[in-house]
Amino acid sequence: MKDPSLSLMLVVVLGAVGSGYFIYGKKQAKLSALLAGIGLCVFPYFIGDFFLQLAVGVLLLAVPFLFRD
Repeated sequence: MKDPSLSLMLVVVLGAVGSGYFIYGKKQAKLSALLAGIGLCVFPYFIGDFFLQLAVGVLLLAVPFLFRD
């Protein structure tokens, strides 16, 4: 994927959802949501490929639904 604006938009959306997961996990004491939120905010710094970012983002979005506390 050569379009940097699409990658930037993906990172912004995943970071916003990650912030929501983090706040929810902290207030409700849900470890899976808290860790998924931290992961969604941090992982784009380490992964540069768009499709790999998309795959990891979707997996981290599903974590609180798969592992309920």
